[in-house]
Amino acid sequence: MGLKIGGLTSFTTIDFPGHLAAVVFFQGCAWRCPYCHNPHLLEVDKQGDDWEKLRAFLQPRRGFLDGVVLSGGEPLLQTGLADAINGIKAMGFKVALHTAGANPQRLEKYLSMLDWVGLDIKTTFTEYSQITGIKGSGEQVQQSLKSILASGIAYEVRTTVDPNFFTHKTVIELAESLAAEGVTHYALQECRPVAGYQMQKASLFHDGSLAAQLEKMFSHFTLRYG
Repeated sequence: MGLKIGGLTSFTTIDFPGHLAAVVFFQGCAWRCPYCHNPHLLEVDKQGDDWEKLRAFLQPRRGFLDGVVLSGGEPLLQTGLADAINGIKAMGFKVALHTAGANPQRLEKYLSMLDWVGLDIKTTFTEYSQITGIKGSGEQVQQSLKSILASGIAYEVRTTVDPNFFTHKTVIELAESLAAEGVTHYALQECRPVAGYQMQKASLFHDGSLAAQLEKMFSHFTLRYG
């Protein structure tokens, strides 16, 4: 089938809002964001196919869990993703996707198969390469956002706020641009640095006025502390 699994979480109430779900972390990502929380998933270090492993993991959870979250890494890089989604749904689970939106064409192919999408927006689209290291990545993500909004699928746009890259002003600028695109469900996530990564400035999550401003821009706004 073509699945490379790097980890499994038995249940979560956060990653698929309103649902009790398991999380599948796939290997492989084309980007190299400096604050990545799952750097061990960036490279694919295995051969073969992990579908049977996933099926065996999910089988005893039928009737207990509502859904399965496909995360990573970047799950859209998995060649067997369509078959996996169909297989998971055949077991009675809803399917949610976490994506960075790097490949809008591939994302659009899967939207009709999914129940919910969490789209990570790193920064304003014009500044994207400063974080991803990939020229033109902002334009790709902007197209992914447009596809999600046009599809009518349930979604959440999320931004991890690393104070090395953000100020109060730039967070507001990003939020304003997303609201202008039509985003209604938005979450700010506090950056949790991994070993060896230093944040040079204090967390913006201690700035109470920031959340107050953002709550006025979106009908659904969430602040997630690290």
